[in-house]
Amino acid sequence: MSITLSELRRLETIPKLIFHSLDLALYQVSACIDGEEHLIMTAGGRPLRAHNLLSLQAQFENLPVAAQVLRHQSAYDEMINQPGRAGSNQLEVLLGNNRLG
Repeated sequence: MSITLSELRRLETIPKLIFHSLDLALYQVSACIDGEEHLIMTAGGRPLRAHNLLSLQAQFENLPVAAQVLRHQSAYDEMINQPGRAGSNQLEVLLGNNRLG
């Protein structure tokens, strides 16, 4: 599912924003709403992405966000030809409010 940034701004509360670390310096954002993750899209219909985590966080500065996390999932096992894991190697770290606005 997806949601635009303007639709997100109309919500009374946003339980959780997830900043996905996709590559060395590439981040994408989704919002957890009613237990479901929604990829945040731009007005042009593209996923909201940036090469700077703080610039993404600044776009949500004045929104009622309860929690922000950075999520990373490593593809290292596949890169060195190891078998797939039974469990996830996903790492999620709580981010603080940096007061960027």
